[in-house]
Amino acid sequence: MAFMAERLDLAAAPAVSTREFSSWMVAEQKRIFLLCLRMLQDREEADSATQDAFLKAFQFMNKAGSKELDDPGKWITRIAINTCLDRLRSRKWQLWRRRPAPEDEAIILEMEPSTQPAADDRVFAGQIKVRLGRALDKLSPRQRAVFTLRHYENRSLDEIAELLGLDIGTVKMHLFRTIRKLRLELHDLYFGKRHSGIRQ
Repeated sequence: MAFMAERLDLAAAPAVSTREFSSWMVAEQKRIFLLCLRMLQDREEADSATQDAFLKAFQFMNKAGSKELDDPGKWITRIAINTCLDRLRSRKWQLWRRRPAPEDEAIILEMEPSTQPAADDRVFAGQIKVRLGRALDKLSPRQRAVFTLRHYENRSLDEIAELLGLDIGTVKMHLFRTIRKLRLELHDLYFGKRHSGIRQ
């Protein structure tokens, strides 16, 4: 994202200081990138979505009559989520998005467990990471957004409802269905032969 500031310099307008915007962007870009990465499960797409979100923010701030923001962090989060939702809904992106190479998944999932507990835990954590990514791929864009905001951004249900433009009952429904789907997808990891004593 190093060239993002250069793009902003080229689009500079008097309504907002490019230097101030760039400072704010630097403070927020890591969080927004991680948010986009968890939504899109692809680093290049997440990087592109992050750039798009900040460019949209900059363009809005330079519109005549734009108002001062009460919570810029929440505002850029909403822009980023909507940008990711648009990409997830795009048939073109759905067709070309990349998954981890099958051989990489196979290596993680088929590794023989080590006799050392620490190594065994790392293998199990690797399995969870891969399987969680695959499970998230099966969620609807809206369910993925709710899950990401709740469990990675630690947003309250009220905040999620505001960010996504939903009523709180709908957010609760999406969250309930998402957790149920993920539990079904990951059930064998927690209740398999090696981890039969782990509770959800």
